[in-house]
Amino acid sequence: MQDYQHHWKDGTPVHLPLGKIVCIGRNYAEHARELDNPVPDEPLLFIKPSTAAVHLTRPLILPRNLGSVHFETELAVLIGRPLTNASASEAETAILGYGLALDLTLRDVQTTLKEKGHPWERAKAFDGACPLSPFVAKEKLRTDNIHFTLDIDGERRQTGETRDMLNPVVPLIAHISSLFSLLPGDVVLTGTPKGVGPLQIDQTLSLEMEDVLFVETKVV
Repeated sequence: MQDYQHHWKDGTPVHLPLGKIVCIGRNYAEHARELDNPVPDEPLLFIKPSTAAVHLTRPLILPRNLGSVHFETELAVLIGRPLTNASASEAETAILGYGLALDLTLRDVQTTLKEKGHPWERAKAFDGACPLSPFVAKEKLRTDNIHFTLDIDGERRQTGETRDMLNPVVPLIAHISSLFSLLPGDVVLTGTPKGVGPLQIDQTLSLEMEDVLFVETKVV
């Protein structure tokens, strides 16, 4: 049974329902190149359902017998106001907080889907495919260039900075709202930097955003 609830860093609940999770693919040019994908000329969007969300503070339970499961570390943005055809200033005002997420991907499944020209949902939308950290209120973070990292078993695997995004956070959210409405409780995942790779049982993952958020989890 789905028991995910948005939380703040201090453990208090965010009193918003979990909505859809809107994701952008290939928002870092070097990540697109590491998988031999073309760099898109407009935001490449897909959606994970609410049932994909789990707490990143809990152990990661990987799907079995579906091939390689890759980690993709991403900055997560929590939406606090309704947005439809929003301006940049409206989009910025609607951001309630920032956190971290893993966009878990069934890479072998995705490769087959891409070869056939099919949508990615089978590879991206499975139960547990979106572990989410607690959120940090926007006011407690310098947002001009947010820095985040992923270490696995003590080794640095991914480093991301929002200044390297092809589509920066605020214009991206405004763009999404021009295609479909965003609602309070929705989450936007803003893309992963280079360094993605397969997860293995018993690995320990440590994720950090600036000096304001640290989350650790283990693959089981």
